[in-house]
Amino acid sequence: MIMNLALNIFTMILVSIMLGVSSTWIYLLVYIIRSFRKAPKLDTANSVELPKVNVIIPARNEERFISKCLTTIENQDYQNYNIIAVDDSSTDRTTNLIKEHASQNWKILFIKTEPKPDGWVGKNWACYQGYLRSDGDLLLFTDADTNYAKNVISDAVSKIMSEGLDALTLVPRLLCLDRWTKITLPFLSTLLHSRYSPLHVNDPTHKIGYFFGSFYVIKRNVYEAIGTHSDIRDELVEDGALGSRVKKSGYKLKMFRGEHLVSAIWARDFSSLWNGLGRLIIPLYRVNRFQAIAIFLVSFFLFLSPFLILPYSAFFLYNIIAKILFVVSGITCILITVSGMVEARVSLKLNMLYALLAPLAAVIIAFGFLSGVIKASRRKGVKWRDRNYVYSRYSSQGFTL
Repeated sequence: MIMNLALNIFTMILVSIMLGVSSTWIYLLVYIIRSFRKAPKLDTANSVELPKVNVIIPARNEERFISKCLTTIENQDYQNYNIIAVDDSSTDRTTNLIKEHASQNWKILFIKTEPKPDGWVGKNWACYQGYLRSDGDLLLFTDADTNYAKNVISDAVSKIMSEGLDALTLVPRLLCLDRWTKITLPFLSTLLHSRYSPLHVNDPTHKIGYFFGSFYVIKRNVYEAIGTHSDIRDELVEDGALGSRVKKSGYKLKMFRGEHLVSAIWARDFSSLWNGLGRLIIPLYRVNRFQAIAIFLVSFFLFLSPFLILPYSAFFLYNIIAKILFVVSGITCILITVSGMVEARVSLKLNMLYALLAPLAAVIIAFGFLSGVIKASRRKGVKWRDRNYVYSRYSSQGFTL
């Protein structure tokens, strides 16, 4: 009798948790669909002004991607721009490939950086060195694995000039090179896009400001006013840090959907996917360990718990409360899968069948965040672009609630 009572109480608690989780997924699904429909797409705007644009590309060991990236930027229909390609101590053929492009196109300026000083993240150091050699009114920062449609710079500059913007960033189409990323990214993107949606970033009353590192344009005077990359030298998520500074400083920032114009790679294999999850959570832990642990718990309950509770409840279907738990957890699993399908189809252009592997994605995300929390608690570093970063202080520009 006591055991049955205890089981009923425990099951009722699980029902309450699942009702909360399912409600959250309903909200996320509705919000994502609303964001896809209402977020502005970058299109052609009329502007006769042609300010000079410096395209700054930090590159470290990017021999697989740098040539295609440079080619798509070289082929832009915008006239007044140049390319500053910054090699950040590469050990592969990146240096030679950039030099080959530079020898054939006067628009490309090649920079070989000195080894980064202590306290700098490599990418931030490379971006800063590119800025020091720039002379344009607009700075466009991008990644070496990014590909552009030929009109993207023209459209971005026209939009900045016609709307009086201080900065502009594009949501790229994220490419998945391996099966692990194809399975995981639809669900991770659901969470990230609901947080860093254009609807939030473009709302002047909302505190969220954010840049996507694959494409953000900022006026030179604004970039200098917020301190350049020098002021965020130790940020692991530097694009988020810069975007946040722009908005907090009162400048006019706007985010557009740009999946039709820009593509980028978030993770290249399972190792970079795993390290990428740590890169999201470890910086936050250094500033607010309780919030970082909360992020892990949220990811566990949102992604993984429904797939654990569903089979558990199936063992007790003779109990009416367990039947309710079975139904609610089943509905929650369906909501998670449908959300992943929407993200895969609309944003990532992936086969929606990958979303059927939602339980596996849930395990990777939850334990990836858990691994990050454990590493941070043991003062272990984050591996990123063949470097290991261990700091006594990180910013909170990792993933936040």
